[in-house]
Amino acid sequence: MMGLPRSTYYSALKSSPEIQEQKDLALKDQIEQVRLTFPCYGYRKLYQHFLREGLRINDKRIRRVVRKYGLFPIFWGKKFKVQTTQSDHNLPVFPNLLKGMKETAVNQVWVADITYIRLRAEFVYLAVILDAFSRRVIGWALDRTLEDRLTLRALRRALEQRRPAPGLVHHSDRGVQYASGEYTDLLRAHGIVISMSRKANPYDNAKAESFMKTLKYEEIFREDYRDLAEAHAAIGRFLEQVYIQKRLHSALGYRPPAEFEFAVRAGQAAAVRSLATDSAMQESV
Repeated sequence: MMGLPRSTYYSALKSSPEIQEQKDLALKDQIEQVRLTFPCYGYRKLYQHFLREGLRINDKRIRRVVRKYGLFPIFWGKKFKVQTTQSDHNLPVFPNLLKGMKETAVNQVWVADITYIRLRAEFVYLAVILDAFSRRVIGWALDRTLEDRLTLRALRRALEQRRPAPGLVHHSDRGVQYASGEYTDLLRAHGIVISMSRKANPYDNAKAESFMKTLKYEEIFREDYRDLAEAHAAIGRFLEQVYIQKRLHSALGYRPPAEFEFAVRAGQAAAVRSLATDSAMQESV
């Protein structure tokens, strides 16, 4: 009736400050809801999260709203430093076998590490083992001791869960817990090849180090555990229900580890890894 194209009407609606503000506030609420579980998600992972929920929201718009309302990923600084790697020992050490290796399947490479957790009245220690291909936590143990019984419990849990074929590579730092006779004997008994990082080089175990950072920022630093039992329950819940089942990984094509492994078993490995490669390239831009 007015002799104007329909696009002019919709353009005017889109440019209305009031309507734009309402849309931004709605998206702000959606982002805050996601951040309750995933406080470290940047705009790329927020975009992938919404996409998986059936919401097609432009990533540039997400980034703009994040900046507009200061919804940046939350990171807590370190307040304590406890040494967990005791590499000054006379036990045998092993060469780094991961240099130049590219994982192509589950149960090809496991990576292991230890970190500390501060409770209200003491420090406790967490040992974990991850599948390097899928980033899945396959063994973990929490205790008051740094002796090798901690790492042995995590290893036995991983062996029971995965039952790997001989030839698997187990990689760790040079700590006494991983070099102990009982630990290395258990690895050899299952036909597992032993690999260790170079001295004072955490980059050789980057995937395990990256996981520990994620665990601390998204779970441990957010909580104030009263005692060992509460810490064990909360960390177990995070690992089993959030990290493995829900948390998106850019290296896995923005899939959680459990979903990624399911896709691999279903014969979609090539497509999944291609998507993961594309995602990694986007992250580097």
